[in-house]
Amino acid sequence: MPTRGVLYVHSAPSALCPHIEWAANGVLGGTVDVDWVAQPAESGTYRTELSWQAPVGSAAALASALRGWARLRFEVTEEPTATSEGARYSYTPDLGIFHALTGLHGDVLIPEDRIKAFRVKAALGEVSMDEALDGLLGVAWDAELEPFRHAGDGAPVRWLHQVI
Repeated sequence: MPTRGVLYVHSAPSALCPHIEWAANGVLGGTVDVDWVAQPAESGTYRTELSWQAPVGSAAALASALRGWARLRFEVTEEPTATSEGARYSYTPDLGIFHALTGLHGDVLIPEDRIKAFRVKAALGEVSMDEALDGLLGVAWDAELEPFRHAGDGAPVRWLHQVI
């Protein structure tokens, strides 16, 4: 079943830009042609946005293809369908990858078992409830990515449609 999503590359050194395009092409098929613009939040880096349409699970495949690359910051979103939840993946070099299920309006959905696990950790004194909730919501990723998100306001967006 097809879905839509967006790959937001918040910052990447110029040497990585073609590799990011190749990775996206490998996951999404077709020809990925994006406009890279300077990222003012980090000198010497570039940003881009790519809207895509592809099978459910493509956001996970994109995140897997891009994670672990030094000095790369990105997010991938995938819209929910009639048979699947949406998804958001956030990546920073310092924090690694964060994954959350998302609902119809982009809200983070927290599965019951994750809430129960963090309640146990909080009861044992391993984390505070605030720390647990921040972890479930990806607060650290949002805090690190926010300056890069705002620096990209007005950046050009390309649409990619895969034939399914």
